[in-house]
Amino acid sequence: MTTSPDGRPADPTSDPPDSTATEPSADPPDRSTAQPPATDLFRVVRGRLALIVALSLIGAVTSVAPLIGVIELARALWPGLSGQPVDRGRAWAAVALAGGAQVLSFASAGLSGLVSHLADGDLQLDLRRRIVRHLRALPLGWFDARSSGAVRKATENDVSALHQLVAHAIQDFITATAVPLLSLVYLFATSWRMGLVCLGPIVVTVFLYAAMMRGGMEKYAQYDASLTRLNAATVEYVHGIAVVKTFGQAGRSHTRYRDETDQFVHFYDGWMRETSVAASFLQLATSPVVVLVYLCLAGTGLWALGQVRVIDLLPALLLGLGLTAPLLNLGFTAQFLRDADKARRSLRQFFAQPVMPQPSQPVSPDGHTVQLERVDFSYDGAQSVLRDIAASCAPGTVTALVGPSGSGKSTLARLVPRFYDVQAGSVSLGGADVRQIAAARLYAEVGFVFQDAYLLRASVRDNIRLTCPEATADQIEGAARAAQIHDRIQRLPRGYDSVIGQDAHLSGGEAQRLTIARALLTDAPILVLDEATAFADPDSEAAIQTALSALAAERTLLVIAHRLHTVTGADQILVLDSGRVVERGRHADLVQAGGLYQDLWRRHRRMRSDQEAETGRPVGATAEVAR
Repeated sequence: MTTSPDGRPADPTSDPPDSTATEPSADPPDRSTAQPPATDLFRVVRGRLALIVALSLIGAVTSVAPLIGVIELARALWPGLSGQPVDRGRAWAAVALAGGAQVLSFASAGLSGLVSHLADGDLQLDLRRRIVRHLRALPLGWFDARSSGAVRKATENDVSALHQLVAHAIQDFITATAVPLLSLVYLFATSWRMGLVCLGPIVVTVFLYAAMMRGGMEKYAQYDASLTRLNAATVEYVHGIAVVKTFGQAGRSHTRYRDETDQFVHFYDGWMRETSVAASFLQLATSPVVVLVYLCLAGTGLWALGQVRVIDLLPALLLGLGLTAPLLNLGFTAQFLRDADKARRSLRQFFAQPVMPQPSQPVSPDGHTVQLERVDFSYDGAQSVLRDIAASCAPGTVTALVGPSGSGKSTLARLVPRFYDVQAGSVSLGGADVRQIAAARLYAEVGFVFQDAYLLRASVRDNIRLTCPEATADQIEGAARAAQIHDRIQRLPRGYDSVIGQDAHLSGGEAQRLTIARALLTDAPILVLDEATAFADPDSEAAIQTALSALAAERTLLVIAHRLHTVTGADQILVLDSGRVVERGRHADLVQAGGLYQDLWRRHRRMRSDQEAETGRPVGATAEVAR
């Protein structure tokens, strides 16, 4: 485990800060634009924060009051040592002050801790609920562009980091400022010379801490950057461990991991060496024994010079020992406070992400025709990804999107289920702009199956009925049979009750068929398919294509084709290049047209021939989406 210069542990495997980008959106006429959620993170506990401040201040004052009571009692009894009358009223008042303040100190400290921790619990509950609500309102494209780690960071790491800020930092700060200030006021009021003496440890503490933290902000930035690189190298190494073991040698990921580890250790070791001397002097100079010896020597010197009385030494000896500890405690929590501040800024940035606008008066589509009219789209609002796209997908037909990598196929397909909103033009479903259709109705009309199979750590049954919770056992089994996955589920330890990742471990092709079963159960009349067989072996490809054929029956399909032989029977093929539709038509016509599609088809045939020659078996012989 590593630690920061202030002695607190730092976790090198924690998630690095996530940089978020603003998603573009275009507002069609006559619809409401939802405002981003409020970024006031502490709104549910703001009143209790004021109560915590008040209780902490009372606790700080009453923690000093018993010592002042003891000092005043000694002052009241002091004349009795020389035979003079004792002011009994003053003595009993001092006792009452010490006793009452001690009780009040315990009560206020306990109540402050209770209120702060309850407030922290309520804050974390409120933030997690707000995060979930905001996640539900974000465009689907926001998730498409980010890993699950970004969501985990917001819901888990950032929210938890605020614990120190609410539960401890307020009390620590008030104690660190109020206790020394009140003590010094009393010391200067009783003996200004001893007050000046007691300032010495505070000055030394501030000076040594400043020396220890010189260049700290730059070092913290280097520390964060080093941890981020180490996190990335660790993930890369873990993902590549199978390759390392297979070939029995350290690959590039292992070399990078080793180099980043060495660099982190070298940086951290140098940082610790730079701060260790000042830290050691700081601990030594502020230790109770050293401070006590200093106060005794200084006080004795002033008494010998006749500058102070013996009784004037007592306040310094009792209060002076407690002047530096609160300051050190606040300094040593700096890393936690820094993490909490970073989490606060990260959460504010997350909540500032614009949500997907919802229509004030939703309309219902009339039919299942998908129409794209003069569509322009860009991710950053500047560089266009799609330009002047026009297409129509009639009900019950297959439209294939083909083109070179980066031509805009996946982006175009994701506009139909409204992962993003267009900058110009419109995407309509049944004559209704998708931006005017309520989200629940839109996703009942449009389903999608992408290359990556997203499964939850839940039972196979729950994964299939994810979008249709009321589905019966017969309906679930029917969807699984049509998706060619029922027999595999039956071989699992608990069948449909087996839990993904626990006692159900599926291959990529099997997981894909499970998502197809989910889509079949959803029964959406329009489907967007990002070719599910792109990385499948021939056997899995055949099973998946059989499942897709069942899924495609009587539905409007928009297919992103990576293997051209899978869409030779499509009703229309749109050929994209650099964000534009450069050709459209059926396979036979496009092959003869002498354009980009012909070139893509020739290269595809050549690649298939090479694979068949290498493997000795046909490639994708059954891999055409059939009706």
